[in-house]
Order: sequence, then C-alpha cells, then structure tokens
Amino acid sequence: MITVNPDGKIMVRRCLVTLRPFRLFVLGIGFFSLCFLMTSLGGQFSARRPGDSPFTIRTEVMGGPESRGVLRKMSDLLELMVKRMDTLARLENSSELHRAAGEGRFALDRLPAGPGLMERIQAIAQNVSDIAVKVDQILRHSLLLHSKVSEGRRDQCDAPSDPKFPDCSGKVEWMRARWTSDPCYAFFGVDGTECSFLIYLSEVEWFCPPLPWRNQTATRRAPKPLPKVQAVFRSNLSHLLELMGSGKESLIFMKKRTKRFTAQWALAAQRLAQKLGGVRRDQKQILVHIGFLTEESGDVFSPRVLKGGPLGEMVQWADILAALYVLGHGLRITVSLKELQSNLGVPPGRGNCPLTMPLPFDLIYTDYHGLQQMKQHMGLSFRKYRCRIRVIDTFGTEPAYNHEEYATLHGYRTNWGYWNLNPKQFMTMFPHTPDNSFMGFVSEELNETEKQLIKDGKASKMAVVYGKEANIWKLQGKEKFLSILNKYMEIHGTVYYESQRPPEVPAFVKNHGLLPQPEFQQLLRKAKLFIGFGFPYEGPAPLEAIANGCVFLQSRFSPPHSSLNHEFFRGKPTSREVFSQHPYAENFIGKPHVWTVDYNNSEEFEAAIQAIMTTQVDPYLPYEYTCEGMLERIHAYIQHQDFCAAPGPAPPGTRAPQSPFILAPNATHLEWARNASLAPGAWPPAHSLRAWLAAAGRACTDACLDHGLICEPSFFPFLNSQDAFQKLQVPCDGIESEMNHLYPAFAQPGQECFLQKEPLLFSCAGSSTKYRRLCPCRDFRKGQVALCQDCL
Repeated sequence: MITVNPDGKIMVRRCLVTLRPFRLFVLGIGFFSLCFLMTSLGGQFSARRPGDSPFTIRTEVMGGPESRGVLRKMSDLLELMVKRMDTLARLENSSELHRAAGEGRFALDRLPAGPGLMERIQAIAQNVSDIAVKVDQILRHSLLLHSKVSEGRRDQCDAPSDPKFPDCSGKVEWMRARWTSDPCYAFFGVDGTECSFLIYLSEVEWFCPPLPWRNQTATRRAPKPLPKVQAVFRSNLSHLLELMGSGKESLIFMKKRTKRFTAQWALAAQRLAQKLGGVRRDQKQILVHIGFLTEESGDVFSPRVLKGGPLGEMVQWADILAALYVLGHGLRITVSLKELQSNLGVPPGRGNCPLTMPLPFDLIYTDYHGLQQMKQHMGLSFRKYRCRIRVIDTFGTEPAYNHEEYATLHGYRTNWGYWNLNPKQFMTMFPHTPDNSFMGFVSEELNETEKQLIKDGKASKMAVVYGKEANIWKLQGKEKFLSILNKYMEIHGTVYYESQRPPEVPAFVKNHGLLPQPEFQQLLRKAKLFIGFGFPYEGPAPLEAIANGCVFLQSRFSPPHSSLNHEFFRGKPTSREVFSQHPYAENFIGKPHVWTVDYNNSEEFEAAIQAIMTTQVDPYLPYEYTCEGMLERIHAYIQHQDFCAAPGPAPPGTRAPQSPFILAPNATHLEWARNASLAPGAWPPAHSLRAWLAAAGRACTDACLDHGLICEPSFFPFLNSQDAFQKLQVPCDGIESEMNHLYPAFAQPGQECFLQKEPLLFSCAGSSTKYRRLCPCRDFRKGQVALCQDCL
C-alpha cells in the first residue's frame, strides 16, 4: 500500500492551481500566434486591390527568405508549446489518484482533461508545419520564376534612345536620385528599380516609350465617355443652396443673395429659353473651386463680411454659381483644399504626380488662389487639363503679363501673372480689356411699377456715401468737398463700427452702420445721389445705386492711377490706366446717370452738385448686368469657347491661296470678303472682322472704340501676315517676326512691318509711339459688349 504524504498532496494541488492560469496563458499565446501567422500569410497572398502598387506582389516575393524564417520560428514555438503542455498533462494525470478525497474541498481545482487539448494543439502545429512547407515551395518557385524573367528583361529596362522621347533618359536619372522625394511615386508602383522607373515614366507620365513586354491594352484603355445629357434650364435653386454648404460668413452672404434673386433668375431663364428656341445644349460637368475662401489661402474675406469688408468678389461668385446652375449644368462646389484634392483624384503625396484618374469635369471655375493650389497638387495633369480652367480675375490679366518667358524678359513679371493660359480664360468683373472674357455679375432689375414707385419716393436732397469701411473716410481733403455737399444735401453713411462712432466720419453725416443688403437697397431707393470717394475701385455698388434711380458722382483721377503710381495696382498683371473710380460707369453709362468731376476743383464739384439736384433720372441697368444678360453671356462662352481643341494659327508670314480680306470702299480698313470661305470653328464668326491700322501710340482697344467697335483678339491670327499690310497699302520695306505684345504693327521710322511670333501674346492692350498697330475689330450686341451680333 502506497502512503502519500499529506503535505505532498497539498503541494501538488497548489501546483495544479498555479498551473491552471499558466495553461490558459499558453493557450492564448498559441491562438494569438496562429492569428498573427494567418494575418501575415493572408497579406502575402491576398488579391491586389485597385489602389495597391502594381509591384506589391513582386516586392513581397523578393522578401521570401524572411517570410520562411518567420514560418520556421512559428513552427518551433508551437513545438515547444506542445512539449511543455505534454509535461503539464503528465503531471496532471499523476495527481488524479489523489483528487477523490478532496473533491468537495478543492472543487475549484478541477481541470479539463489534458488529452483533448493536446490533440488540438498538435493538430494546429501539424497544420502550421504543412503550411510552412507549402509556402516555402511557393516562394522558391516564385523566386526562380522572377529570376528567369529578370534575366530576360534586364536589357529591356535600360532607358531607350528614342527621338520621339528626348527627355526619357534625363527623367530616369531624376527618378534614380529623387523617387523617394514624394510618396506619390511609390503609390504608383515605383520601388527603386529601373523597370519601375520606365513603367511609371511611360504609363503614368509620358516621357518614355511604352515597354514592349508590358500589357499595353490595359494601360491604354480609356474610360468610356459618359453619354451626353441635354442641359435643361432650372428655376428652383434650393439644391444649389445645399451645394454651396455653410459654416462661413461668406457662404451665408452668398446664399442669402442667391435666394433673394431666385425669382429674377427664373424669369431670365424663361426669356433666354424662348430666345434660343430649340438649340441643343449639352450638360457640362463643372467644378467650382473658390480658392480665396480656403483656409490654406487665409480666407481673409469671411471674417470681414460682418465688418464692412469688400463683398464684390462674393457677389460675383454667388451670381456665377447661380448662372451655371440655372443653365442646367452639373455643379460641384469646393471651398477647401481637401475637397479639391478629393474631387480631382489627387494621389497621396506632395503633388508631383499626375491625377489618378481622367479629369471628370469639362470645366473648372476658380480664382488665382485656386489656380495656384491646382498647380501644386495636380502634377503634370495641370499642364494637360489647364485648358479647361476658367479664372475669375477681378481686374484682368493682360497677355504681356500672362506669357511667362516674355514677362520675365521684359519686366512684366508679377505675383499674379505668368500662367501661359489663353488670355480669354481669365474672366473679369467688368469689360476692362477684350483680351479677357467679361464675366460680370448681376444687379436687381425693376419692373415698371417699381421704377415709378422709386421715382415718386425720391428725396431730392439726400446723398449716400459709397464706403462701408472707416479707412475709406480717411481720404485727404474729404472734409472740403463733403462740406460743400452738406450745404445742399443731407449726407448718409453705412460705415461699420463696433462700440462708438468712427472718428473719421464727420458729425454732420448720419451713419446707419453696416446695413443688410435689402435695407441698403431701400436706402438707395430714397437717395438722390450716391457719391464715391475714389475707392474702392470698380465695385458693384455704383451699378446697384444707378439701378435704384441714384445719380453716381465720382472723382476724376489726374494723373490716371496705374501700377506705376498707385500702391493698390502695384503687382497686378495689367498696365491699364484708371481715369476714375469706376471706368465702366463713366465710359459705358455716363451722363445723366454718372458724373465724373475733379474733386480738387471746388467750383467744378459744386456746379456738379447743383446740376444733379435739378436732373431727373430713371432707374437704369445695362442689359449685360441683368440676370438674362449674364445667362446669355455664360451660355455663349460654354457653347463656343474651347481652348483645348482650338487650332493653332498659321505660321507668321504664310499666305493663303486666296486672301479673305478686301479693302473697304472708303479705303480706311479691311473687311472679310463676302465670297471668302469662313474660317471653320472660328468664334466669333470671322465675317464680323474689321481691321484698322491704329494711330501711333494708340492701343487697339481704343482704336476699335473710336469706330464704335470692340477689339477682338481671336482675329489676330487672320491679320498676322504680310498680305494684310499689303491690302491696307502699308509700305513695308521689310518683314520681321518677333515676340512682342504690340505686334502685328508698322514702325514708321524704318518702314518695317512686324508680325507676331507667339500666339499667346496677341493683345488688344498696349501701345507705343513707335508703332502703328494692326487692330482686329468686331461689332457687338446692344448692351452686351462681350458678344458680336451673330455670337449667340
């Protein structure tokens, strides 16, 4: 009979109690190891996702020895676990003889039977061992296959010498040195090997020829274009208000304005639809990115909306969004860089790589801030798609500033120019120069009943000052002309202030503070006069005042303001000289609605006030600033402006078999011959062309206006030939072709004729006393200077 030491029994039982959590811990380790193993192997053999690198599988196969080592360690770990669990099981079995006596007292010591657990662990270990063997075989086979393929393609991964791809070798050298400088290269599969460089440079970019051993059908397959959908005019703008978003004061202001003009947009759409009849309009997919509202650009406007800051840009953007939406086009609106990147398909990284997909938008409307953001994040795709961009540019960009090389060489380089776009891609608030496209905005249009009510309710001795910010009232000498005005009229202001009256506002001015737009409109409907201090330049408020029956009085600038003598214009991409606060109001509207006088001349100023008090004017709004006028203009641009497919002009000096020009009967200018064939695809239609030789020192913009016409830069290529000078009977002793924004032109001192070498430099703006410029002009629709008679 075997005797058992009671102390020994207790010790065994304590060991079992101690070993129980250890067994659970070991089991947990085994389970965790198995999960880790399966995850690791799953990553090795999972199907490659669309966004993964095309070199992922090859890279992981190259890491085969490391993978086999991990498998061996896992197998060894499981074998060690089996041995220890076997020892534990034997120890547990030897104590079974002594369990019965203490069954009641040590119920918590019960443990599950060891053999079942052991069988499971052994089965797992065997499975892992089998997997290790199979993976090892697969990896060996893959390495052998990769080795053979590499030997067969090693000579095909050298940079090819192909005259059609002269930059290939240089780009490969750059990739060798810099491929890690941007994570986007790895995103597209570059892994540091020569083959990956060539594949990227031939299939993602286009600097190298396609590799013959690559599957070209996959890389060349372009997505099918979406079926064209006809654009339908919209009258309900509620969905547009949702698209505009919220959270910024600037967006709230824009949405309120859009909502207030809903009825006028609907009526304008109805009128334009009747005018166009059955003209088919394809719906365009349009991205609108308002760059100056992004946090990355500082969003300086939003905080100033409620403090009298400039609202002209937001007025224009609100109206652009409304016009595009009412015309029936598909819109996507972004006011953040993250949204822009998402909509464009920008790859992860620093912006050096092209987009991951074809651009899904037919047109992109943005500003200079957005243009800069796109260039930074679109890589080479920016160059490919920039012809689809339309830049909302308040003050305009002249060709001399737009052409990067020319601007750099001739002192026209500024912070805002040098984009090498077609100058017509810049869209302005007012028709500053025909080199750009006039976009504009809208003012409220009144019906006859409303006009009569305004006339009846006018206070003949009430003036409102143009200026919401206090610093505008700091104009030197303002007290002098305001005191003169105060003798005849009660003066009202709408100057922002927080806690006390702005010190710059004289005591005799009745300041209403910053007014919401509807209340400001009501103030204008009562006032007789709207007076400007000289700043801000060319805002929407004067047109709103004139539309509400006010006379606009403004200061004449002598000398004219420009980038040469005024800080505000310094750095802007234009040489334009501004002769008054609002040149459009002075030149296109004029008296009796607009009076421009010298504020430094007290007699002239007082005489103007006296004359205005006795002048009766009706509310007036130019057609191009009505909702219908803006819809008409943007419709024409979308239908006819195509800067991606426009054919380039004939080389300078070439002569067509039959000249399309004839000398006008009075021998003063050229006209398009009636029997001449029209230039295919030309817009405006070429038959509207009239060409004059301007006087020395006269810009083409002014020369055309002298004849009641508009300069049309798209006609320059037709005149850029010796034939045009001959038809005008200009004695050219020699013909030269150069880059100059004043050409084509005739230099009188040397009797030389100069042709334009660079199409992007054709410009209506610019003059020199040395040259008589050859100027293309066209007619225009009444109240719509942007469009010719047959342009709609």
